[in-house]
Amino acid sequence: MILAELLALKRSDDAGLAAQLTQQLRALMASGRIRSGAMLPSSRSLAAELDVARNTVTHAYEQLVAEGYLRVAARRRPVVTDDIEARFAKALPAPRRDAARKPLLSPWALQLSDTDWPLSYQADFRPLRPGLADAREFPHEIWARCLRRSALRRRFNDQTVVNRPSLREALRDYLEVSRGVRAEADQILVLPTAQAALTLIAATTIVAGDAVWTEDPGYPGAAAAFRAAGANVVGVSLDQWGMMRTRATRAPKLIFTTPSHQHPTGRVMPVARRTELLASAEPGKTWIVEDDYDGEFHYDSRPMPALQGLDREGRVLYLGTFAKAMTADIRIGYLVVPPSLARTMEIAQRHLGLIASVHVQEALAGFMADGYFLAHVRRMRRIYRARRDHLAAALARQLGEVLTAEVPPGGMQLIARFKDGRADRDAVTRLVVAGVEVRALSSLALERPRDHGLLLGFAAWRENEIGAAVRIMANCLTGKRTARGQRDARTISE
Repeated sequence: MILAELLALKRSDDAGLAAQLTQQLRALMASGRIRSGAMLPSSRSLAAELDVARNTVTHAYEQLVAEGYLRVAARRRPVVTDDIEARFAKALPAPRRDAARKPLLSPWALQLSDTDWPLSYQADFRPLRPGLADAREFPHEIWARCLRRSALRRRFNDQTVVNRPSLREALRDYLEVSRGVRAEADQILVLPTAQAALTLIAATTIVAGDAVWTEDPGYPGAAAAFRAAGANVVGVSLDQWGMMRTRATRAPKLIFTTPSHQHPTGRVMPVARRTELLASAEPGKTWIVEDDYDGEFHYDSRPMPALQGLDREGRVLYLGTFAKAMTADIRIGYLVVPPSLARTMEIAQRHLGLIASVHVQEALAGFMADGYFLAHVRRMRRIYRARRDHLAAALARQLGEVLTAEVPPGGMQLIARFKDGRADRDAVTRLVVAGVEVRALSSLALERPRDHGLLLGFAAWRENEIGAAVRIMANCLTGKRTARGQRDARTISE
């Protein structure tokens, strides 16, 4: 059979004639249609048969020679290499039964399916999902102008500076005034997310087998990052002031805490407890990670200064995020590190690829410098406080016989505990089906759950949405069905 009859080149194909010819010849040899030792036509002859330029055939032959499919000698036509069948026999796909084998994964990856972080269920975006800011109240047009201005400045195309000085300086000034953080601008790292900051901390401070203490219940993302680095994560119980003192004889490598607004309980750690925590961390041996995830939102009094501001030995790494103060899709996080770690962690940041968009960093710097950030935070502080109070009042009025709400002094969510001690996960499942998305307090425990209750978000939801959600909760948890509650369920699910 003439080789040209086995080929079908399309001049309209974007791949180009030479690439098509190379691919088709390769496929014919791989399938056995052209066997080892077969002599192919000369480039001139095949070009004439295909009605293409000779260079097209020459390029295809040269590529196949380079890949080992053909061999050539001076003034001779190309010949298919002798071992072509054996080569492709080794490359045959594995039997179907092998395809069902489980992939080889790390011990950490094998445990991921056993965790409930992120949430195992993926409900629609519904009240009262906790931990979210209200994107509807964000000044999107102003933010768009900041982004456009940043993108049009050509000098920001320098990608070598991964932590933009303008944002570092804006953050330094803001954190010093609002949170009492003491740092120079070069101690501030800007990262794609707060979770990326935890990953960076784990990669640079933890050796496999190191002990890490975290609050229990606490933020699951922290435990996930530290376990990925091979740490032995130990949950430390809470009292009314947050993380309790422990009588452990040996200090851990790292302590993770949320002292200004404990996640998820909202408890505030007093100065005396903070001082004790700092004293328990030996400089250079134990690091403290302070997660101030929603430090902008305190309603009943001025926020307590950050733990980092009390540290005089360089033991505290301070973590924050714009996702709570602005919107969830602006996922920029930042990390204030001790001077002794600044250089190493910035290099590690590059090696791990934990680099935030230059344009978004410059836009954030402008957003802060022009006063828009503080103006937005002040406005949302008033709105969120009113929503917190509205949710607490609605729970007391309609679910007071079932739940006890703990009203936090700040934050974006609150806990409501069951008075009868019932299992919270079953209740969460029923509420999600009914159209209200909440979180089980027991799912945030590192060890065996001691507390059962519901974590309810109020920041992202307007008062009419909060009221409708609480009525649905009352229907589900008390068994008292109302026509209005049924209408609320239909409205939320639409």
